[in-house]
Amino acid sequence: MDQGQQIRDLLRQELFRFEEYLQASVRSDNPLISEMLGYLFNTSGKRLRPLLVLMTAKACGGIIPETYHGAVTVELLHTATLVHDDVIDKSDIRRGKRSLHAIYDNTQAVLLGDYLLSTALKESVKTKDLNIIQIISELGQNLAEGELNQFTLADKIIVDEAAYFDVIDKKTASLIRASITIGAITGGADRAMLSSFSKLGSILGICFQIRDDIFDYFKRDVGKPTGNDIREGKITLPMIYALQHASDAISDEMMQLITSRNYTDKNITRLLAFAREQGGIDYAYGKIDALIAEAEEIVSGFHFSEEMESLMRLFLSYLKNRKY
Repeated sequence: MDQGQQIRDLLRQELFRFEEYLQASVRSDNPLISEMLGYLFNTSGKRLRPLLVLMTAKACGGIIPETYHGAVTVELLHTATLVHDDVIDKSDIRRGKRSLHAIYDNTQAVLLGDYLLSTALKESVKTKDLNIIQIISELGQNLAEGELNQFTLADKIIVDEAAYFDVIDKKTASLIRASITIGAITGGADRAMLSSFSKLGSILGICFQIRDDIFDYFKRDVGKPTGNDIREGKITLPMIYALQHASDAISDEMMQLITSRNYTDKNITRLLAFAREQGGIDYAYGKIDALIAEAEEIVSGFHFSEEMESLMRLFLSYLKNRKY
């Protein structure tokens, strides 16, 4: 059994209850909206972000109804961004099946994404906590800013590690940071704990995205085509490292392939091999190892029950070793 499934099994009852809250939040009398939402939420997502909300709340003191509303909020916001991202990236595959805009069209997909964003805001109000509402409001800004920054990097083909980390902090880490912080708030964490959880969320989010980016360099069924990031103009950490550390001649040759945007299967294969051969994958894994070590130190500073500390450590191990 994989570690992700182990975590879900340990929180089986809580996740079942979460699904009830989620389905209630998206119930609609509009036939088209109901049909589109049914297609979206029948997809077997990992529910990573709501799981983090529930796990953190449980570790801090306990899960209350507001915890579930917070978990639904982040899942709806996350799903809305996926719908919009697929339209922006012209990606027809999501989690191994056709994306929403490929089934309907861009206009309907964008509008449903907007509907989900509005529903997420309604759910955030049900937490009865202005701090959580503020977190969600700022999260929406971060996600949009991250997407805009990523578009700029791809459009101008900017190879810059600091810019890469800024994008993934806003696009991925901000959601995981919000999830953990909302869980901690509803679980009764004090100000010092909230600060530590927020930092932990940032680390976990960055690790998650680096691992996700590594998947793009290998032939594996992860719900999207291999080399898809490069096809979309996204220069991720392994490629950034390779371009900056290869010899000038090889680096210039690879940059010429990228700037020409001649993304044939042959050229994509060459670029992926180049990043692997120049140590880009090893460098990315090294970043993950260093961040996980930092996260383990933060977890060690919490006074959790033995069960919850084991669960947290299992999650850190899952982030490092996940296969999809």
